Amino acid sequence: MRAVGYQHSLPIDQDASLMDVDLPQPKPGPRDLLVEVRAISVNPVDTKVRMRAQAEPGGVKVLGYDASGIVRAVGGEVSLFKEGDEVFYAGAITRQGTNAEFHVVDERLVGAKPTSLTFEEAAALPLTTLTAWETLFDRLEVKRPVKGAAKALLIVGGAGGVGSVAIQLARRLTDLTVIATASRPETQAWVRELGAHHVIDHSQPLSPQVERLSIGAPAFVFSITHTETHFPEIAKAIAPQGRFALIDDPKTPLDISLLKGKSVSIHWESMFTRSTFQTADMERQHEILTEASRLVEAGTIRTTLSDVIGPVNAANLKRAHALIESNRTRGKIVLSGF
Repeated sequence: MRAVGYQHSLPIDQDASLMDVDLPQPKPGPRDLLVEVRAISVNPVDTKVRMRAQAEPGGVKVLGYDASGIVRAVGGEVSLFKEGDEVFYAGAITRQGTNAEFHVVDERLVGAKPTSLTFEEAAALPLTTLTAWETLFDRLEVKRPVKGAAKALLIVGGAGGVGSVAIQLARRLTDLTVIATASRPETQAWVRELGAHHVIDHSQPLSPQVERLSIGAPAFVFSITHTETHFPEIAKAIAPQGRFALIDDPKTPLDISLLKGKSVSIHWESMFTRSTFQTADMERQHEILTEASRLVEAGTIRTTLSDVIGPVNAANLKRAHALIESNRTRGKIVLSGF
């Protein structure tokens, strides 16, 4: 089968950073689905893994953590799906990725593709939806109020893939006031279109801008990018006894003592935790994607697809990785077919 992979971690402008390869078609395990991949999207985690994880000696590492496609075979213990089903999912970081014609994935991580979406539109959603959903409802528990705090959520980095979903979920499924950060006119317009009540500029100090909104200190802060840069301002802006979550990898250590005086709790989120550790609630991701699919069909949330840049091949994936590494993307970049 055709796939895109690499043997050594290299900057994306190097010829061998991503290569077109031919690999054997994988076989599904007992609870696996074999999926014919129709579309994929590219996430920051793709670029991070490319630079951190080497392939096995003599082997090829295939990236990709978002896909939509058609189930072509099922393992002997599969009960949630059947051959011919259209699905979408984000997979597991411990297995070969979705940048291939066929991919195997545990059914507990998979949802039924919304019928109203194309494969490309569906591929934009799984990883970011799972990350945003788990952060808001499993980690921050945004439906549990913080007494005395403003019923508000500050999303730092609102225009990217995760922020684009988080804004929609918070606006449509909670009564929180949603404050999103964006620094360029086009990204500010994007987050407003998705439902942010207020938009502030993360190229400027955050806390004075939040204070000028005159709504009080937000109960919740969700930091998606450049947390090390914004952390002192986040500590100033958040309410006493508030809850703070982050998903990125700060380049310098955070001085968490800045949160001690306010007794603010810190929550890390990785949507790969459940699959990596085979947690008892691993099927929660199937449940989240099933509910997300229902919300899409109802018109409650929408795809965050911003651009389809062509078929899945090394040249197009290099272009996508370079765009992600520029930190200037809006929504999700998708590749379609082979």
